[in-house]
Amino acid sequence: MAATARHYDTILSPVITEKSTLLSELNKVVFKVAADATKDEIAAAVEELFKVKVTKVNTLVTKGKTKRFRGIVGRRSDVKKAIVTLAEGQSIDITTGL
Repeated sequence: MAATARHYDTILSPVITEKSTLLSELNKVVFKVAADATKDEIAAAVEELFKVKVTKVNTLVTKGKTKRFRGIVGRRSDVKKAIVTLAEGQSIDITTGL
């Protein structure tokens, strides 16, 4: 099955933080994903785009903060993240991109 546009719409970007770097030592990769993406869709997209075997997908939604700018109250968008566990011996080099 070839990578479809939906696969590219599902996986938005990798999350590169200290925590996600520590998780990479445990065969886990963190991605920012579409808000309506399911775990099965995320697993299929990662397997197809990066040619790896996914064993587990955990998701979480980070609620957007309320912020002020020049006295005007605004709100950041909610962000859905997926922690993807890869099979033993598999890895993704997220620095190269797609």
